Amino acid sequence: MIDRLIRVTILVKDQEEALRFYTEKLGFEKRADVTFGPGVRWLTVAPKGQQELEIVLQKPEPSMHGEEGAKKLSERIGQGTTWVLETNDCRKTFETLRSKGVKFLSEPKEQPWGVEALFEDLYGNIFDLLEPR
Repeated sequence: MIDRLIRVTILVKDQEEALRFYTEKLGFEKRADVTFGPGVRWLTVAPKGQQELEIVLQKPEPSMHGEEGAKKLSERIGQGTTWVLETNDCRKTFETLRSKGVKFLSEPKEQPWGVEALFEDLYGNIFDLLEPR
């Protein structure tokens, strides 16, 4: 049986640009950065202190996925599912991230399940910033 989820992948156009966004703007830490050959780079980030899950910042590459596979994956950039990121103060985190240039799609709003605000990364992937009740 499946024991746990350990990694999720976000498709990106540029790994360096994505790394700067996730580390400098969102405050994540780089966990792994290994090059296996031309165009093949394993790059992961995660919120500081969270050990259970890493996000793979993957650039579709023909050397890794084949020409057709890389083309199909590239078309999916920014089309991922909504990620929920927990915070203990949504309004404060909203102000901090917005001051760093993070594009928000909604202001913090009271919901029955907590306070939330939506933002997107460089490529249009949507994140839900949630202060749960």
